[in-house]
Amino acid sequence: MKHQTLDQLHAVAEVDITQPLMSRTQRLVRWAELLEREPSRLLTALTGTEYRAPEQRDLMRGDGSPISVAAADPILRDEGLADDSYGEAKRFFELTDNQLHEIVCYCHVGEVMQSSRAALSVRAALG
Repeated sequence: MKHQTLDQLHAVAEVDITQPLMSRTQRLVRWAELLEREPSRLLTALTGTEYRAPEQRDLMRGDGSPISVAAADPILRDEGLADDSYGEAKRFFELTDNQLHEIVCYCHVGEVMQSSRAALSVRAALG
């Protein structure tokens, strides 16, 4: 194998140098920081996540939810966050149902919560 510089490779091939994907910790910190930008912003909670069948729970979403704040971020979207559903947040942020329940469920905060409260719950999921 012949060693070549990036300039030499650019001359003969299209070279794609991408940043490594964010770690779970980096994704959660980014989400918390997004929520902390407007700490008094009122966000909607999801109702009864613990009572839904897993298939139904995974499809749950709400306009103005903590998850929708993450889904609106172009950086997290580029990292692979596909939408603002419960199931997608669970997958992307690598959270358990209990962890995500603590962040988004109404039984802890009522119908709405301050963004700062959601940020604290996201940070708690860091462990």
